[in-house]
Amino acid sequence: MATKETKELTIQDLPGVGSATAEKLMESGYTDLMSIAVASPAELVDACGMGDNVAKRIISVARTKLDMGFESGEDLLKKREQIIKITTNSKAFDSLIGGGVETGAITEAYGQYGSGKTTLAHQLAVNVQLPRDKGGAEGMAVWIDSESTLRPEFIKKLAEAKGLNGEEALRNFRGVRSFNSDHQMLLAEKVEDLIKEGLPIKLIIVDSLMSHFRSDFSGRGQLADRQQKLNKHMHALMKLANKYNIAVYITNQVMARPDVFFGDPTEAIGGHVLAHASTYRIYLRRGKKGTRVAKLVDAPAMPDGEAIFEISEGGIRDV
Repeated sequence: MATKETKELTIQDLPGVGSATAEKLMESGYTDLMSIAVASPAELVDACGMGDNVAKRIISVARTKLDMGFESGEDLLKKREQIIKITTNSKAFDSLIGGGVETGAITEAYGQYGSGKTTLAHQLAVNVQLPRDKGGAEGMAVWIDSESTLRPEFIKKLAEAKGLNGEEALRNFRGVRSFNSDHQMLLAEKVEDLIKEGLPIKLIIVDSLMSHFRSDFSGRGQLADRQQKLNKHMHALMKLANKYNIAVYITNQVMARPDVFFGDPTEAIGGHVLAHASTYRIYLRRGKKGTRVAKLVDAPAMPDGEAIFEISEGGIRDV
């Protein structure tokens, strides 16, 4: 009976939520109890102008109606079994990151220009459409393009190299150009609308994540504002990844640290906010004889390591 009651309960049944408030909440993306239960009071206040105490009460009731308690290790392991690994097209690369780019997580690739970050994004946009037994997720990719790096003709070419129909591969893909950091954040939130329309989105690509944040916020005086907005953006992406079992692949720019005299001075931008929000961090760089080297910098329950791969006309492949 409790399960039946939870299923039938809508946001209008929450205390203090009338038809007008419910409409405002739904327009802001709060369409079910879970979306309200995981929201903060400040977010609900901004969404529909309700009082802080009312927002706290609504969130509290929503959490009470949902079973949001602790889970046993067995239940958590069963959830992990729903994770899908999307192949990079390189066995060595896949092995490095535990079998492929993981759904329900954020994978960040950073490196200098020409290191293969965007090529990997194109490859994943094709491979996500493959059947599960061939390293795919039988889904679609959404690409938020901040640097004009998206090339649909390359996606078509990579799809045909994998034995797919090029035109069909382009139909099973969505891309959009972002023009500033606020626009980029809005587009990330709008991905949920595509999912609710019934599109099988299994991969979100943001290339590159920091380009607009880097230009919109300049100087140390704006650093705190930038990091706060970046944190909100990353949490929105993580929420999509967890809620709909989607893989999020982001590319990141780098800077050279002048205080490093020995070793590689290259460091990813975005600070600790981005470093902690990314589930997997991969450093890409050029290798010998046209190869690329992927170094696993951070990953849960996985050792650091490196993998070598090549970029050919047909996409990414093993050396």
